[in-house]
This record gives sequence, C-alpha cells and structure tokens, in this order.
Amino acid sequence: MRWDNLGDSPAALFGTDVVSRTIDTPEFRGITFHEVRARSILNRVPGASRMPFEWTVNPYRGCSHACVYCFARKTHSYLDLDTGLDFDSQIVVKVNAPDLLRRELTARRWRGDHIAMGTNVDCYQRAEGRYALMPGILTALRDHANPFSVLTKGTLILRDLELLRQAAEVTDVGISVSVGFLDHALWRTVEPGTPAPSRRLDVVRTLTAHGITCGVLMAPVIPFLGDAPDQLRATVRAIAEAGAASVTPLVLHLRPGAREWFMTWLGRHHPHLVRRYERMYAGGSYAPTWYQRRITRQVHELAAEYGVGPYRPGAHRGIAPPESPAGPAGPTQLTLL
Repeated sequence: MRWDNLGDSPAALFGTDVVSRTIDTPEFRGITFHEVRARSILNRVPGASRMPFEWTVNPYRGCSHACVYCFARKTHSYLDLDTGLDFDSQIVVKVNAPDLLRRELTARRWRGDHIAMGTNVDCYQRAEGRYALMPGILTALRDHANPFSVLTKGTLILRDLELLRQAAEVTDVGISVSVGFLDHALWRTVEPGTPAPSRRLDVVRTLTAHGITCGVLMAPVIPFLGDAPDQLRATVRAIAEAGAASVTPLVLHLRPGAREWFMTWLGRHHPHLVRRYERMYAGGSYAPTWYQRRITRQVHELAAEYGVGPYRPGAHRGIAPPESPAGPAGPTQLTLL
C-alpha cells in the first residue's frame, strides 16, 4: 500500500488500523479488501453539489464494477491510490457501517432526513456478497423508519428484497437500477464487472412483481456509442417491458480522474472517436447543453410512447406485441429471465 507517508491516511480517515485481505477465489481474484472501522457513516453532500439529496451512506470505497467512466474514481486519489486499476481492485470496506449507522440515527442532532445509497460507488458490488453490510444498514433504516433510496447496477439487491419490503411499509423507499444501454459488446468493455443489462432489468421486473416500485436511471448515455435513435428506442422499450415506474436519462460526464481513464479506454477500443470526444468535452466535465437536452427530449418522448411514467397500479404500458427478429424492432428482442 502507498498510504505510509500520506497525511490523509486510513488512520486519519477512519481512526484505526487497516486490515488488508486478498481472497483467492474466482469471483474476487485480483481484488484486495482493506477492512477499516470508520469514524462516521452519514456523509453530508457538499452544498455546491448537483445532487438532489443532502445525506449519503457509502459502506465501500472503490468499486469492482470497474465502469471506465465512474465519476467516483477521483476519490481514490485521496488515499494515494490511482484512479484506474486501484479503484477497480483496491476496495475499502467499512466493516462497522451497520452498527455505526444505527448509533448515528439515534443521535439527537439527526432529524430523519432522506439518505441516498449507491450514489458514489455501488453498495451492491461484489464485495457486498462477502461482507453483507447492507442487511444491517437496511434493518437500521427500517427500525428508525428513516427514508432512503438505493441506486445500483447489482443484482444482489434481490437478496434483501424482504427487508426492502418491510422498510417500504414504514417509510419512503426509492429504488433505481442503472441501465444506460443494451449493447452487449459495449457493456463487456465499458462496464466489465457489472451484471449484464438484461440481468439488471430482471431486477426491475422482480422488484415490481413484489410491489416495490423501481425506476431506471438510463445512465450513462454514451455519445456516438449508445445514443443512436434505434439504440435509445431499444433501451427505453426494454425498460418499459421490465415494468419500470420511470426512466431518467443521464448523459456521460467525465470528471477528472474518470476522464483520463475513459479517454485511455476510448483510444484503445474506439480510436476514431477520440477527437470527437475532445471537442465535445472541451468545455469541461459535461457534454454541451444542447446535446443533453436532445437526449433528454428523445428519451422522454420514447418513455411517453411506451407508457413509462409515474407509477399507477394497473396502468397500461404502451408496448406492442413482440415482433419477429427480422422485423424493424429486431434489436429489442431480448430474453429477460
């Protein structure tokens, strides 16, 4: 580890020694877990943030989903770890997160505000299969009837379906699954550690079938690779077929830390697009406003066409019967188990 001479060391961040473990099993091969006891678990979002919430809980730092565009990559540099391979394989685990959250929820100063999870790194990444921190976190939130939301690309959330159902009986619970595109080849290279988009849509279907309203964050829409009209239509249609209550598009943004890693990936897999991306993102981390508005308008129009919108029990979703693979909707013919 390269924390030895860094002022912002694990001791400074978490107040204790770090236990590092490398697990030699296929699902965790190449990943090192750094177990820490955090000093606090409720994080206030900076006032300048664009996020529509004030508080988050992040039981992990780093993410084995390895999404090349992940905006959270920059946070690994605070630990003197690189924002590329280290972010994907050096995972900080706050092993005391459930107990710490339960204690902080009982503090007099806590006012029961909404808590967002999965907004920095995925709380249902592969590490959760080993450490199982989320059941304790969800139990604490349920017991205190504290409103919360979860955003995930992981299928492991279904393990906690009963806890989510119980929490939804006593407080506001929001679940969103991230599915930006359906293209299998693109998924394999840009989100290599995640479940396939079709499996994520299965999560939407399962949660909805159990009475838990689930939306889809259609993110990221990747310029020139996932933004063609037929690609957007196929994705929105599949989201509607899965029973999503809503769909919210979000165009790729490239913050420092993620930008360098993404552009390296782009040069390796799609070198003909490098100049186009340099021009598109010349103004900063975000795509031009005109482009974002165009994508948002297209997705909203498709969502209206397929009947995706505010949840209404028994509402009709405007989905036509499946067409033959040779028909114009061929790319949308998915088997979603």
